[in-house]
Amino acid sequence: MYSYIKALHIIFIVTWFSGLFYMVRLFVYHTEAAAKTEPERSILQNQFRLMIRRLWMGITWPSAILTLVFGPWMMILMGSVPTWLAIKLGFVVGLYGYHFSLQAIYRQQMKGVFRFSSQQLRIWNEVATIFLVAIVMLVVVKQNMSWAWGLLGLFLFVILLMSAIKIYKTIRSRSQKL
Repeated sequence: MYSYIKALHIIFIVTWFSGLFYMVRLFVYHTEAAAKTEPERSILQNQFRLMIRRLWMGITWPSAILTLVFGPWMMILMGSVPTWLAIKLGFVVGLYGYHFSLQAIYRQQMKGVFRFSSQQLRIWNEVATIFLVAIVMLVVVKQNMSWAWGLLGLFLFVILLMSAIKIYKTIRSRSQKL
């Protein structure tokens, strides 16, 4: 039974993360469409609102809920909560916080309110990547990871990720000038 629950948990984690990653990309495109002229703006924004709503309500939210169902079920079947799992759960709580922040952006964009620039959303999109790396490393490496090396590795990963975003922004702005 445990293996089936674990498999379902992993499946819904994968679909949840897929939704989180693509959702913010759609927010970026929807935000950029607001700068277009008519009729292109209306056409694009109507299409993006439809895509955002379907992804958020049809895939991302159900996957987040089912992840939350199968995760604790797995813990109950395990019978105990090892230290690595307790730390992982801290990151999972943070991931749900991130999910709820996207819910707020979802509501705003559905009303035509764009509080964040496309660049800010691109940076915000990488927060899910940071959670993914932290959670997967904890699950796979478990007790073999030292706190110091784990935190240092995560910190270096964040620096690398933010540097890549900055480089991409520079390249993108140069190509737009040409």
